[in-house]
Amino acid sequence: MKFQFSEKKVRLPENVHAYAEKKVMKLARFFEEDAQALVVFSVEKNRNNVELTVRGASCWFRAHESTSDMFASIDAAVGTIEGQIRKNKTRLARRLRQDAFTRSVEETSFAEDEPEEKLDILRVKQFRFEPMTREEAVLQMNLLGHNFFAFRDAEAGDAFAVVYRRKDGGYGILEDA
Repeated sequence: MKFQFSEKKVRLPENVHAYAEKKVMKLARFFEEDAQALVVFSVEKNRNNVELTVRGASCWFRAHESTSDMFASIDAAVGTIEGQIRKNKTRLARRLRQDAFTRSVEETSFAEDEPEEKLDILRVKQFRFEPMTREEAVLQMNLLGHNFFAFRDAEAGDAFAVVYRRKDGGYGILEDA
């Protein structure tokens, strides 16, 4: 697994990076060798934040944890991603490494597997996506009071795109690569 560390508004000693690498390596058994992990450390209002993004097997896993201790935040973020993988293991089994879910000697801290939740589509809506600028799409999203809005991006040749509200108060856009 390849690691990349980033720090925002904080300078951490090397032992924190080593601890994070050691903990995240526990996730390596789920992925092939070419998996990548990005760990972003930050401190805001006396809270130690860790944002962990793991990319592998054509899947992205992301966790954001905030505690009063950086080491606890790392542990919580790794636990969150491991929980995501375990919760969706049957859906992910084809993408993840073949032997990812075989029990190992070191694995004792997890309870029995949770039952798989059903993904029922409860409602289908049909819309006509009109070409509009990104600014118009943000305005329309805000007028509707939604957190996202799908539209045809006039600035990108009427390609399908989604504009969304970010947690930091800004906006983001999803577009086809």
